[in-house]
Amino acid sequence: MKPVLLTHFTATSCLGRGLDATLDALRGQRGGLTPCTFPRADLDTWIGEVPGADAAPVRADLADFDCRNNRLAQIGLTQDGFAEGVEAAKARHGATRVGVFIGTSTSGILETERAYQQRDPQTGALPASFHYAQTHNIYSPAAFVRAYFGLSGPAMVISSACSSGAKVFASARRMLAAGLIDAAVVGGVDSLCLTALYGFNSLELLSRQPCRPYDVARDGISIGEAAAFALLERAPDANDALDDGAILLLGIGESSDAHHMSSPHPEGLGARAAMAQALATSGLSATDIDYINLHGTGTPSNDAAEARAIQALFDGTACSSTKGATGHTLGAAGALEAVMTALALRHQFLPAGINTTQPDPALNVNYLTTSRAAPVRAVLSNAFGFGGTNCSLVFARAGDVGVSS
Repeated sequence: MKPVLLTHFTATSCLGRGLDATLDALRGQRGGLTPCTFPRADLDTWIGEVPGADAAPVRADLADFDCRNNRLAQIGLTQDGFAEGVEAAKARHGATRVGVFIGTSTSGILETERAYQQRDPQTGALPASFHYAQTHNIYSPAAFVRAYFGLSGPAMVISSACSSGAKVFASARRMLAAGLIDAAVVGGVDSLCLTALYGFNSLELLSRQPCRPYDVARDGISIGEAAAFALLERAPDANDALDDGAILLLGIGESSDAHHMSSPHPEGLGARAAMAQALATSGLSATDIDYINLHGTGTPSNDAAEARAIQALFDGTACSSTKGATGHTLGAAGALEAVMTALALRHQFLPAGINTTQPDPALNVNYLTTSRAAPVRAVLSNAFGFGGTNCSLVFARAGDVGVSS
């Protein structure tokens, strides 16, 4: 496929707001998980909460969109000069030529939870201040981002569980290739809510300690929240038109194995198909990949299935799961981890998987427990969701690959 340029990107999670905080935490092997104190969540688990995520309302002219999820999105959009980058793209291409593609799992469902807590005791009516369409509605985050920038190009939300924030890159790339748009705001935003916390608890998937992906003693996930975004535009055809350090999206792989509603295929067949397709569309081989950001949730079955898929395609490639630092940010995870892989490329380092102290030898992968500087030319980022919906992305630096394909 023809490469796509990441002209701007940003990430906000429990590691901090913006790229500097994220990079500093990854290099220093510091996580952001804390014991769960989320209101009304009486659970013995750890979470990745963004401090102050619910503190500041959305912009006054967008008040109907006000909810924790869109507040978190707004925090993310205002980091690292991202909003200014989008405005510049809008000026270059026109508002109708910039698309919006956002991944989320639960959108603003917390607002509905709060509304039900406040319903009229006599009639059961929800409070008049509750705006379902602009908050809980799954399309809400895309509508919010579109309104925030005054964009009028195509817009959509993808909600394919934990692959949502990666699959938006695929949808945007297709519209760019078709000539329907000239730029795309892609990303993922998911915020903490009782539905997610108690839902995963009912599945007996929550760990009582910070999650330990790929560890021999792994026993479950930690739920986090995040807002991560990238601005995509077509890469120029000439090799000398880009800085060597420019980040390119080279390959995309998607699959749907539909093995089970909440369990991965035990042999990782869907994951393997997504990774193989990402390599094929990138024009790279498995040996060209210097780092894999694993989906790595920390559950016994998920990590084992992904490891089998990795073993089928790669031989000793360095890999780690950054969910030990951020928790599983659900619909935002694919976008958050795509940004983290872009940081690894930009700053030439390999991030360790923190909390994992004894990688499971049965998984037989080259799991990193120490962050280190290293030449990084191309990376693979995995995001696999409930229902067997899988997405893998290949990124590379322009100086290490040709921009024509």
